[in-house]
Amino acid sequence: MSFDCISPIDGSLLVSRPFLTPDAAREAVLQGADEQRAWAALPLKERIARVMKGVEIIGEMNDTIVPDLARQMGRPIRYGGEFGGFHERAAYMAEIAEQALAPIEVEDSESFRRYITREPHGVVLVIAPWNYPYMTAINAVAPALIAGNAVVLKHAAQTLLVGEHLAQAFHKAGVPAEVFQNLALDHDTVETLIAEKRFGFVNFTGSVGGGQAIERAAAGTFTGVGLELGGKDPGYVMEDADLDAAVDTLIDGAMFNSGQCCCGIERIYVAASLFETFVEKAQAIVEGYKLGDPLDPETTLGPMAHVRFAETVRAQVEDAIAKGATPLIDPQLFPNAGEAYVAPQILINVTHDMAVMREETFGPVVGIMPVSDDLEAIALMNDSAYGLTASLWTSDMDRAEAIGQQLETGTVFLNRADYLDPALCWTGCKQTGKGGSLSVIGYHNLTRPKSYHLRTLK
Repeated sequence: MSFDCISPIDGSLLVSRPFLTPDAAREAVLQGADEQRAWAALPLKERIARVMKGVEIIGEMNDTIVPDLARQMGRPIRYGGEFGGFHERAAYMAEIAEQALAPIEVEDSESFRRYITREPHGVVLVIAPWNYPYMTAINAVAPALIAGNAVVLKHAAQTLLVGEHLAQAFHKAGVPAEVFQNLALDHDTVETLIAEKRFGFVNFTGSVGGGQAIERAAAGTFTGVGLELGGKDPGYVMEDADLDAAVDTLIDGAMFNSGQCCCGIERIYVAASLFETFVEKAQAIVEGYKLGDPLDPETTLGPMAHVRFAETVRAQVEDAIAKGATPLIDPQLFPNAGEAYVAPQILINVTHDMAVMREETFGPVVGIMPVSDDLEAIALMNDSAYGLTASLWTSDMDRAEAIGQQLETGTVFLNRADYLDPALCWTGCKQTGKGGSLSVIGYHNLTRPKSYHLRTLK
């Protein structure tokens, strides 16, 4: 059995890698555990230097990485890959490492020394998704290594080459091969290793079903688990918003990467007085997209990563139209749609009785509804099984903060959307998952506290 990456460009087999057997996987994890101690014993500055050198090497590979990403998951080459965000996140975590991992001094007197340290978990399993395969992986890989852990990376089948590129870069930078391992593991082997308590911590980004499987496997082992799962992120445009900025940002947030963004905008609520103008401007933007081969520099919208994802999106659109939604984008503008290529769509006259407004779409489709006031908008934004981000648009920061306090979400944005700030904890609630990555809190999740109560006898 093997991982097979089917290119969404033309349906061809791009790359295939055999799964490790369970015994080979166990041996690899044991080797990581053995080498982790020596890695953790290195000075913090040395670990940081090697990790950041690996990040630098990834940047030097960008001319290869960008077309590889287009072939693996369909993002157009015109957008230049992920190195900007990849570097930003790693660099910030490197910058705060000394402070975040420093002992907490409680007392240092003639009689007592009391303090709390942060200890690495040992071997951390990082299960990364395909939609932003470098940036989502680095969220956990960089701080886990910097904190003194060994890392096993299991990347998605759709982006097999990403894990290999990361391993190549970090090994060249001086991270031992056993300390950072990219392994091709099937789901059963992953669950078996977790159930056997082979890992000190598991970081998973993916579907709700995948997160539930991870939790079941970890049940009773007391293994720490961080989960970033589904999303149905809303935008709310108030009557005093900068309308042009709101339209540009929210529609880009809904359509960029063919809608395959963890914190992409999937539903928009607009003050009734602005609704018609907002919709007109949004329609004009989407009608200007070019759907096509992601290797063509003129393409602005590539295929979705897999045909089955495209079929889910089309099914939601058809269901919404059957229930009374009005599609605004003429399919004839995108005659090459089909297979993994999905024509973008804006839907109005939508309700929360439709799957497109309640279930994760993860495609280039957005529903837009008018609202009468903040109370209605808050109720609709909270009417979701998910809670990752919410994007508010108003010139009144106090109003935005008051609304934000009532939202069931992990992050509240004001006058921006679809961005991950590494200084802030990346977290969610409800079926979006639990835990948090990046920021100081990210380091806390990738280590455990250890207390020292030292008494001097005289």
